[in-house]
Amino acid sequence: MQDRIECCEEHCVHPEILEHVKLEMPNEEALYDLAELFKVFGDTTRIRILYVLFESEMCVCDIAELLNMSQSAISHQLRVLKQAKLVGNRREGKTIYYFLADDHVRTIIGQGMEHIEE
Repeated sequence: MQDRIECCEEHCVHPEILEHVKLEMPNEEALYDLAELFKVFGDTTRIRILYVLFESEMCVCDIAELLNMSQSAISHQLRVLKQAKLVGNRREGKTIYYFLADDHVRTIIGQGMEHIEE
């Protein structure tokens, strides 16, 4: 038998709660942007890349070697991650190193791992 969602036994609305939540709700554009950000996290390859960069900044060659993928595939996913502002890069001579864009990304990855390990 399928688990059922518990529901109220009678229909009742709590206006004070509704008003509070309405005031706090972000606008539709912000919610859309948030949903798009989470879509980026919905790809296993991108999560693997983010986890690698959680541990250390790396160049495309190293990431490709570590994940046993082509540099082209890694570059494509890095482009998506960069467009989502999740990774940044720096040039050192002819080598470009990628890293997590900021501590927010580090926190999301860290908290995600904590959540699944509970």
